Amino acid sequence: MQRASVLCSAFCILCSVLLAACSAPSGEYISIATGGTGGVYYPYGGGLAHLISGRIPGVNATAEVTGASVDNLRLMQQGRADLAFTLADTLAEAVNGTGPFADSGPVPARTIALLYRNFTHIVALHSSGIESVGDLRGRRVSIGSPGSGTELIATRILEAAGIDPRDGISRAALGVTESVNALKDGKIDAFFWSGGLPTPAVQDLAGTSGIRIRLLANGEFAHALGARYGEGLYTEATVPAGAYRGVDEPVSVITVANLLVAAESMGEELAHDITQLLFDTQDELAVVHPEARHLTPATGPADSPAPFHPGAMRYYRARSWH
Repeated sequence: MQRASVLCSAFCILCSVLLAACSAPSGEYISIATGGTGGVYYPYGGGLAHLISGRIPGVNATAEVTGASVDNLRLMQQGRADLAFTLADTLAEAVNGTGPFADSGPVPARTIALLYRNFTHIVALHSSGIESVGDLRGRRVSIGSPGSGTELIATRILEAAGIDPRDGISRAALGVTESVNALKDGKIDAFFWSGGLPTPAVQDLAGTSGIRIRLLANGEFAHALGARYGEGLYTEATVPAGAYRGVDEPVSVITVANLLVAAESMGEELAHDITQLLFDTQDELAVVHPEARHLTPATGPADSPAPFHPGAMRYYRARSWH
């Protein structure tokens, strides 16, 4: 009976994620910066927005389509996003005011939760003859949409492999859905994508008749990236065989943590309630997207490149953070 109730509730969330509200109800309005529609951030953020609006009295939340991590933190810096999904390596640059944020300065972001880990996909077709990162030299490669965490890690991996990310490839800057379509149409030879397992757009590509994809191993670069950009940001993990149709052997890749962050100005009570809501409704969010199963309680400040929001800290300390 309990499982049926969870599934029923989750089905309602799933049905409403992509529906625009006819009119905004009264109350506090918050914007959640997510990512492109073909990735994990958008459905996850849409499910969270629905739950916030339905279960935190007086608060109305909307999930916004964005370029993902870098764009999300810039929106927060500009006061245009209250919550944001981001990769840990992008967040580290943001709070330090370095890399993409060197001109605009540090972003006042505070961590709410550790969500799941992104797997670095480098996708090519078997028919392309591309079998390794080194084989990307001189080829037509999408490194992710401008302002995304994919763009950041793609640039770093190419540099670690000795390939100039601007001159060593014929460079395209496409989101995952656009990359999939460009690969199908023969306009690019490969693309980078930093996302959860499974990523819907890559699933659709792998399931297309007449297409067999190859994921390029890149886990060998995790140590070099960690040494240069910060220990603990990058880890090596395995995409299991069968994660996508045609991927018949395990593939070693770099993973990066995904976090939900809030603007420093968010009230402590609201930040606490959102943190608690994430964990209380984890089963329902996991029906919206299975990556929600990997939501993990924080154990201390070292879990995030940014400080935790006081409201989130209150929740974790009451639960397990001593």
